[in-house]
Amino acid sequence: MAGPMEREGRDAAEKPLLVRVGGSGGSQGGSASSSSVAVVVGCTAIAVAGSFEFGMSIGYSSPTQLGIMRDLRLSLAEYSVFGSILTIGAMLGAIVSGSVADRAGRRGAMAISDVLCALGYLLIGFSQSYWWLDIGRVLIGCGIGILSYVPVYISEITPKDLRGGFATVNQFMICCGGSLAFVLGTFIAWRTLAIVGVVPCLVQLVGLLLIPESPRWLARFGHPGAFTGALQTLRGHGTDISEEASEIKVFTEKLQRLPKSKMLDLFQKEYIRAVIAGVGLMALQQLGGVNGVLFYASEVFVSAGFSSGNTGTVAMAVVQVPMVGLGVLLMDKAGRRPLLMISAAGTCVGCLLVGLSFLSKEQHWERDLNVLALAGLLVFIGSFSLGMGGIPWVIMSEIFPINMKGSAGSLVTLVSWLGSWIVSYAFNFLLIWSSYGTFFIFAAICGLTVVFVHRLVPETKGRTLEEIQASMNSSLTPFHKY
Repeated sequence: MAGPMEREGRDAAEKPLLVRVGGSGGSQGGSASSSSVAVVVGCTAIAVAGSFEFGMSIGYSSPTQLGIMRDLRLSLAEYSVFGSILTIGAMLGAIVSGSVADRAGRRGAMAISDVLCALGYLLIGFSQSYWWLDIGRVLIGCGIGILSYVPVYISEITPKDLRGGFATVNQFMICCGGSLAFVLGTFIAWRTLAIVGVVPCLVQLVGLLLIPESPRWLARFGHPGAFTGALQTLRGHGTDISEEASEIKVFTEKLQRLPKSKMLDLFQKEYIRAVIAGVGLMALQQLGGVNGVLFYASEVFVSAGFSSGNTGTVAMAVVQVPMVGLGVLLMDKAGRRPLLMISAAGTCVGCLLVGLSFLSKEQHWERDLNVLALAGLLVFIGSFSLGMGGIPWVIMSEIFPINMKGSAGSLVTLVSWLGSWIVSYAFNFLLIWSSYGTFFIFAAICGLTVVFVHRLVPETKGRTLEEIQASMNSSLTPFHKY
């Protein structure tokens, strides 16, 4: 799932650079006091209301498919457009997200996203025609595309010794939002669920009035008084912020002196291995079928022979959240590559089980294997949530040097949403072509992902950014050696 954590690495790269240009910091500079933790927790809670909205938007189209098609008399092709057009809007939003966040600030970007998402859900909730439905879905897509700056805000306000833990909250809340949409959609009408989708937007809009702007944004765009005030609020009024403030200013000046990168610069020899690893991982993440499953899970269960998709979608929701939590706990212990390979192998097995279930139905085998569809989708979603959902974004943030992170983030976001659109639009048509063939294709792609990770994705656990990027530039040494 696609998905928006691609810019988290911008702040992850900050620590080594700060150490080089401004020292390691004092005992309080950037460390977490109890008052600092309380303020940052409150700010993060408000920021991830947008992540929760992101998850609800991804999960909305699955439990509502039958109701919308029935009430508005949509064909399968029309509903496929509705489901997939979210990704078109997200691509548009992601393209302008950097400019919006730089001009309006991090809080301003989140507020604009909330307005777009709320308006989109209201159009869907009160729509009487196909066109209003699609316009609403595009607006929601634009909103969640802009929300790619939620993890950036979190990383920019968090003390350095808490940054790793807080960075994972964003992905967790996306998962929670999607799971809630799955569960609520089985009990309430699609119009009511659309109105429910407005609630996180309103919560965040009100909350944004109570939290400070990112100190780093204020420093970068020349608001010195507001910069120190925001940093003091975040660290506690009794905390000495002079050393951290100095580090941020030095880093900001250093960043502004770096040459502005273009996307074409990524294809120079020194970056090509990072591009292959980052873009390849993002493409395989989407082409493995996750958004087809998430967008249309109810239809998959009905096609597999279940009288209703409700049981399956609720079960998927129950599986997702703990598996994301387990992945967070294991990422820095087991390492990125092992967890990715286990996750991709699990999605491969899940797709094979679903494919066998559909094959047994079409070939009229003596034994009814439709229970394999439920088991397979649970294995698929659980395995994806364990690693493939979030780790590719973490790796992307670690393998590109700081002066290329903006261009790299734009490229991989575009690839991710493009892959998401291809799968989400084609999914229903693929099921009509061959239900078991569709999942066998996804299984093959997931199996290829295991090989790709083993051969081309570096292990980044326990290594500095300089070490990671030096290994990416070394001549022909295979990544799996690191």
